[in-house]
Amino acid sequence: MQTLKSEIKIGSLTVSPPVALAPLAGITDLPFRQLVSSFGAGWVVSEMVASQEMVQAKPGVRERAELGFDQSGTSVQIAGREGKWMAEAARMIEANGAALIDINMGCPAKKVTNGYSGSALLKTPDHALSLIEAVVQAVDIPVTLKTRLGWDHDFLNAADVAKRAEDAGIQLVTIHGRTRCQFYKGSADWAAIRAIKEAVSIPVIANGDIVDATTAKEALIQSGADGVMIGRGAQGKPWMIAQVAAELFGTPAPELPKGKELIAMVCDHYEAMLRFYGEELGGKVSRKHLGWYMDDANTSPALRKAILTSRSSKEVLRMLPDALTYETEVAA
Repeated sequence: MQTLKSEIKIGSLTVSPPVALAPLAGITDLPFRQLVSSFGAGWVVSEMVASQEMVQAKPGVRERAELGFDQSGTSVQIAGREGKWMAEAARMIEANGAALIDINMGCPAKKVTNGYSGSALLKTPDHALSLIEAVVQAVDIPVTLKTRLGWDHDFLNAADVAKRAEDAGIQLVTIHGRTRCQFYKGSADWAAIRAIKEAVSIPVIANGDIVDATTAKEALIQSGADGVMIGRGAQGKPWMIAQVAAELFGTPAPELPKGKELIAMVCDHYEAMLRFYGEELGGKVSRKHLGWYMDDANTSPALRKAILTSRSSKEVLRMLPDALTYETEVAA
């Protein structure tokens, strides 16, 4: 494996460690990004934000891009198909204090690709480059790109797109090791990312099926990438980004919460979601996170159901210590 560096340059920004939280729809909101950042992450990426809807202030869209002005290393990911909206959204995000802007060219969802956004842009690289140029020219902060290997296995053009993106001013590219038509099926092809790494001089980040230090190390070996981006591996384990960084890059290891500290962390995260979204919506949004926290806690089915169906935040907070007691006993 190549010699790994504990820091990388993204334009004028120095980032350490080169292990990032991937953008996940409905998951990487401000409360979760703040929690992941508190353990130590190179940078964290927001949920994908539709550029036109953000500029036009559609309900809920700007909230997804909410930054938290005390947070460093925050990247906001934007998507779209028209340069004017992409550029205007980028300017708004920069004004709000983001450290980075990421362009989405990897989302495989039909509602995105049917609108000629996300990974559909891999089929129209000339148009994709016009969007990249519009965003890069609109802001002073570094702009990055997240994409896939290609539309399908007959259309593997990520290396060419990445090189053209670099020439247009993109400062880092993240590659999910699947094609769009694979969606999330099969296994990520980390070795195929090497072709992109060899095509550009900017940092390349490997993504897809990286859930812990073991898979991260293998992805780096196969791809030759400069770092990794982790998504679902951090679900229920907000310390995983920092843990992987410590094992691979020698950065300070996070102190994993145990016992009362774990319970306090989960309760604090729950209350942060209630404050951010409001009581009703926050209660709904929190359920997936609470479910992941209970996955490793051997929570009884009855108690798990009670927590995930309760409409009372006071009741949820009352039940959570019991739901995590098993984890407390094992970890203590």
